[in-house]
Amino acid sequence: VQWKGDVIHEKYYGGATAARRANIKSASKSVISTLVGIAIAQGFIEGTSQPIGELLPSETRALDSVKRSITVGHLLSMRSGLEPTSFGNYGSWVTSSNWVRNALGRPLVDEPGGRMLYSTGSSHLLSAILTRATGMNTYRFAQENLAKPLGISLSPWQRDPQGIYFGGNDMYMTPREMLRFGDLYLNRGQANGRQVVPPAWVDSSFLPRTVSPFNGNSYGYGWWMRRAGGRDVHYAWGYGGQFIFVVPDLDLVVVMTSDAESSRDGGHNRELHRLIENDILPAIPSAQN
Repeated sequence: VQWKGDVIHEKYYGGATAARRANIKSASKSVISTLVGIAIAQGFIEGTSQPIGELLPSETRALDSVKRSITVGHLLSMRSGLEPTSFGNYGSWVTSSNWVRNALGRPLVDEPGGRMLYSTGSSHLLSAILTRATGMNTYRFAQENLAKPLGISLSPWQRDPQGIYFGGNDMYMTPREMLRFGDLYLNRGQANGRQVVPPAWVDSSFLPRTVSPFNGNSYGYGWWMRRAGGRDVHYAWGYGGQFIFVVPDLDLVVVMTSDAESSRDGGHNRELHRLIENDILPAIPSAQN
């Protein structure tokens, strides 16, 4: 728990330690979103309205015009319209010979910009876009433009059969590294006296753009949002209970890690949200005090 820039509480269980990296699972999607914001700021990507037909020309050449019109913003907000590669389709996707082609080849089940269709395939397409647009792999781009300014060092993570780093899953970070990443968003893109990502990108990422049909919470550009304790809580969320909570009203960042192989029954996640809402938030003095 970090409040006003200071760690005020830290506890580890089940063999976890301050130095042990956790698989942050889909909280990686928030990191990928940050890298997209940096790539836009550096001019590698025109903006969130740029279509994938321009960014992945060889991969999309044979696709219809609707799929080619899917934008970076659609991918970031999980509104590509493509059938998801997550949940029941996940296994067949990650065992396919070409993850990008498999994700793009799935049928359109809604129009681009339509309802939320949570899909790790959408985040992986963003990693492919970063790789093509910047001329360097996603890991190297992340290490140079995000990790180094934050004063951390990312470990290389899984790559697809074509060598593209997994976009949106299986990144590894220590709890303190997760805290620094959350603090970056708490401080509207600033870290160590440097503007790492534009303030407008942080604001745009925290703007609700769709609502999950599963939990009723809002989703922006790679970040989740809900109201808790009468406050806006923004969070990165990974399978099994990996969380980075950012509460701007209270100058607060809270990080939680869990066994990444734990059950998806939802009870554990609900308990962690309850811990935030009922125990941690009430214990933090409000900004007015």
